[in-house]
Amino acid sequence: MSWGYHLMVDCSGCTGIDSRENIYNFTKDLIKRIDMTAYGEPIIEYLLEGDPKQGYSMLQLITTSNLAGHFMELDSTAYIDVFSCKDFESGIVETCIADYFGNPRTRVQFVHRQAPQ
Repeated sequence: MSWGYHLMVDCSGCTGIDSRENIYNFTKDLIKRIDMTAYGEPIIEYLLEGDPKQGYSMLQLITTSNLAGHFMELDSTAYIDVFSCKDFESGIVETCIADYFGNPRTRVQFVHRQAPQ
């Protein structure tokens, strides 16, 4: 048995990552699709202006942990994490990413988290 589940999705060829509204809508929709409960509103901030890694970062607390994303507009990449002690379907997350960010190429890692006993 795992304590939690951590999905990491690295994306390239993304569209819509320069829109705070699109990232907000993605976050809200993803929570519904994976049947999680948001704790407050997502934090979405534009960071590192003038740096090659500039772009939006998102953090959404959920009652079972968090969602996080970093969106680099200059090279059209995104790095999205879902971490939760409640199980969820990784394929649903990948479909939601494709729906909001233009069906990017992805590399997916799914890890079962458990502290050593």
